[in-house]
Amino acid sequence: MARKGALEPSGLVLYDKPAGPSSFAIVRQLREQTGARAGHAGTLDPFATGLLLVLLGRFTKEAQRFVGLEKRYETDVDLSRTTTTGDPEGEVVDEHEPASLLDLEAELDALRGEVDLKIPAASAVKIGGERAYKLHRRGVAVDMPTRRTTVYELELEEYEEPIATLSMRLSSGGYVRAIAEALGGHCVSLRRTHVGPFDVADADPDRIVEPAEALAALP
Repeated sequence: MARKGALEPSGLVLYDKPAGPSSFAIVRQLREQTGARAGHAGTLDPFATGLLLVLLGRFTKEAQRFVGLEKRYETDVDLSRTTTTGDPEGEVVDEHEPASLLDLEAELDALRGEVDLKIPAASAVKIGGERAYKLHRRGVAVDMPTRRTTVYELELEEYEEPIATLSMRLSSGGYVRAIAEALGGHCVSLRRTHVGPFDVADADPDRIVEPAEALAALP
């Protein structure tokens, strides 16, 4: 095996992350398996599943070309309550009657296109030089900023009150939890199905996509 942090093997791994481990834990696992330096091109929350792009070896220098890709997600949103984190791991902040189907469709329509959404408190965004999720864990109240997000697609797949099943395609940096909060709810499940042209159906933790093949797939 190459020494840990080596420039080889080099390439891209499409990893279908399970619920539980952090994105960094997956990166660390692949680093230990291959001996190469490694980094991901867009984190997934621990409770979330789906496609994580991990770059290895000298290919890590191309990370920025993958970080900016749009992403597709599927999520179940509980519209009857909000939580401190926007997901099942947070404390319940508010409980209320879920929106009617008619109202929900109007709310979804308002969220399509370019929208300003508040960044979740439990996120990796730095506030005053420190990660927001670290401040949140210590109970530090922070007035989180908003971020302009392009919501290319936002579809209601099913609605059985209070759970709305949504599919969406977002610009880089968009938070599904922020959309759930804007709808008055929180994500109870979240799965990333695509990152740019890469499909979770093609994920294989044991395959390293050659750099030329990975770059050729980019739009």
